[in-house]
Amino acid sequence: MQHERLTHFREILRYVPGFRDRVFVIAVDGAVVEDDNFPNLLLDIALLRSLSIRVALVHGAAHQIKRYAELVKITPSDLDGTGITDRETLNVAITAANRVSHEILEGLTANDLRAACPNAVVAHPAGILGGVDHLFTGKVERVDTALLQTLLEHDIVPVIPPIGIDGAGASYRLNSDAVAVEIAKSLRAVKLVYLNTEGGVRDATGVIRQLTVQEGEALVKKHRAERPTETLTKLAHAVRAAKEGVERIHIIDGREQEGLLGEVFSNEGIGTLIHANEYQAIRAAQKKDVRAVFGLIQQGVENDELVKRTRAELEKIIGDYFVFEVDRNPVACAALHVYPEQNMAELASVFVDERYENQGIGAKLIRFAEDEARRRGLAKVFALSTQAIGYFVQKGYALGTPDDLPPARREKYEQHKRKSQVLVKALA
Repeated sequence: MQHERLTHFREILRYVPGFRDRVFVIAVDGAVVEDDNFPNLLLDIALLRSLSIRVALVHGAAHQIKRYAELVKITPSDLDGTGITDRETLNVAITAANRVSHEILEGLTANDLRAACPNAVVAHPAGILGGVDHLFTGKVERVDTALLQTLLEHDIVPVIPPIGIDGAGASYRLNSDAVAVEIAKSLRAVKLVYLNTEGGVRDATGVIRQLTVQEGEALVKKHRAERPTETLTKLAHAVRAAKEGVERIHIIDGREQEGLLGEVFSNEGIGTLIHANEYQAIRAAQKKDVRAVFGLIQQGVENDELVKRTRAELEKIIGDYFVFEVDRNPVACAALHVYPEQNMAELASVFVDERYENQGIGAKLIRFAEDEARRRGLAKVFALSTQAIGYFVQKGYALGTPDDLPPARREKYEQHKRKSQVLVKALA
């Protein structure tokens, strides 16, 4: 256990330089605030602050509004700030939101964190939508960014409720997910984290770990006719946030212990990441990558997928390699060894860390290598495989023989005696 914690701490420290003095906006559903894990979540936030990461908290209150409405024996006209909010519901929403804000302030204080609940969200009425007056439902008109930045600069955590106030002092019920987007945009946050009770976006195989803006948008459109789940609603807001400048948006289960840290300080995370920038990238390997590439190759050797290389051998030819990064960490590799006299290149050492399998990374590496070979004016690419023969055939490779190999490569092929299948692809 101690060893695991030490490893986890080292993992965290690797990310800290890139996040120091940057802003995370954390959006917490009201139901998460009442969960047994909430004190642990506040400890995680305290850790973020200790690492000089600035945090702004936005919270919902639908869970509490429902309960308070039952106590005063009214039927709320709206729970999440998207429908019609009548006067009675607004009063209940203000009471519930104030209670949630206070619980959060109590928890932050217990963790030696200074916090404040500012009037930083200026709202206006949503108005008449579809011919229906939405009464006291509002929209964010603007965010008092200067106020929030002043708080953050003085190490004060802003706690922002789903209630906005207009210039005349009137209050309006807001959707907390939408508020979080506006806060993240105004503070130029590097991360917006949604904490709910459903977890990340799912498909038939489980939680989808990463989605591009385009993929997220397609999912929202696909399920638009269905009754929207909490997670899909958050996905729609995440897509908008990404389009409007927030680099990375996470949707995770706020009830999971150390879930927040596990999501933002690890490559794979526990929920769904929606990213607008080039989160995943292929680049040429450098000397600093020798250790990571060697580790990947060793995994392949143990699985009898790759030929064994010593670290010294790898150092000499590291310029032939390229790596696939996730959050600046190499999680896959491949090499392109050129034989200029035969106008050919070998695609070799293609390997993806098992944690990132079945995400299309191998296919991206192969396409990248082929494009690089075309850029160099080469006529053919060949590969040797013992286990992925069918995969290469699907990618347009034809079964070949050792006679198709350049003489120098054929000599090595005969020495290894692995009897790998030769696969060849002509480059158009």
